[in-house]
Amino acid sequence: MSEAIISVEGLGKRYRIQHQAQRQRYTALRDVLADKTKGAARRLWSLTSVLRPPSSAGAGPSSVLRPPSSAPPSSEDFWALQDVSFEVKQGEVVGIIGRNGAGKSTLLKILSRITEPTEGRVRIKGRVASLLEVGTGFHPELTGRENIFLNGAILGMTRAEIRKKFDEIVAFAEVEKFLDTPVKRYSSGMYVRLAFAVAAHLEPEILVVDEVLAVGDAEFQKKCLCRMQEVSEQGRTVLFVSHNMGAVMELCSRAVLLQEGRLVLDGVGDKVVTSYLSAMQPSAGNFDLSSRSLRWRSLESNKFWWTQAQVVNSEGTAKCELRLEEPFELVLHGVAQAPVNGLEICFGVYSSLGVALFNTSQRDSLLPDDYPAGPITFRVKFDPNLFAPGQFFIDLYATAPTNRTSPTCAGAETIDWIRSAAYFSVFSADTVTGKRVRSNYDGVILYPCVWSARWA
Repeated sequence: MSEAIISVEGLGKRYRIQHQAQRQRYTALRDVLADKTKGAARRLWSLTSVLRPPSSAGAGPSSVLRPPSSAPPSSEDFWALQDVSFEVKQGEVVGIIGRNGAGKSTLLKILSRITEPTEGRVRIKGRVASLLEVGTGFHPELTGRENIFLNGAILGMTRAEIRKKFDEIVAFAEVEKFLDTPVKRYSSGMYVRLAFAVAAHLEPEILVVDEVLAVGDAEFQKKCLCRMQEVSEQGRTVLFVSHNMGAVMELCSRAVLLQEGRLVLDGVGDKVVTSYLSAMQPSAGNFDLSSRSLRWRSLESNKFWWTQAQVVNSEGTAKCELRLEEPFELVLHGVAQAPVNGLEICFGVYSSLGVALFNTSQRDSLLPDDYPAGPITFRVKFDPNLFAPGQFFIDLYATAPTNRTSPTCAGAETIDWIRSAAYFSVFSADTVTGKRVRSNYDGVILYPCVWSARWA
């Protein structure tokens, strides 16, 4: 990586938002017909008033039919982006993250020359291929074959260059059977597959990808991530917007965090993602579960519910960020409304990509499943060096048998279930038990394999 291929200086984008002073009622067909009738009555009355003597032109239907005056609509300025500055060097893969409405898509539209900035300056060296939303850059009436050549021509490629890449594009998109079908008849998945294949294979210097990959299935997303990795290894630049933090951590060596239209953090991908997730989640490893939205609770059998979860490090402090070599505990707090027989407490651990790693329950340690009414606390210990560096999420479950004679899960009902009830992140250290730790980790679990070596 050498020179800057993208340079953004003091970028700002302002939109004018209109506000109606008086809320308008929804217009139905009967309202339109009534307005037409009133208009005809007004014209008729005005015509008769001309023929009528002046003395009789007093208060009449015109005063009733006159439309009420309404104040003009007001407006205000909204800055989607404000004072954003950064540089991207050739060959970098940069993730742009932030909450909905942070200005990510607006930034990509400006970099793709779809919209102009209100202030600031953008300098780009090279061709830009953008995949911002489903349908961008495709003509719906043209076939898939015709759109491939159209997009290549827009990128400035000759017909011979497009033909050279044509077979690779079609094979990647897996739309051979529908190549001569107008793309307006494509499903959203087919549309995205072809659009990404065109953008990634026509050799742009800069590839801009928004959250559209969420439309594809898991296999296609993996193919796209591998392709973007190949593009970056070829010395081309990738700007990647996604809410999948695992994909950002896997693909991007650098990340930019936007918040309310401003750039608040720019640095190493893992550190920026960790800071972003930490700001979104409760601090200090304490998670209040009393008002979680991603929750399912049995209303007919409200026997037990979760109230709090804590991630506690080796020093006994509730903390979400854990060192690789330290043990930690998960402390779960719940309340039983009445004595519960056959209660099973379970939780599952998931990677940042949503892959289920394992699940466990209190029965694995031969704890009882009959509990009295009142608060209940469970503590689960995790050995050190179990998880590789990364982000992990925990789903909580509580089940009880539908009848006491069938205490197994087959005859059980879920009485409380919370998605992403808690999370923790593991970061690597320089040493583990006095030995040097490798710097790269593939996978999410550290399995203690036994090594041996023989040499002459």
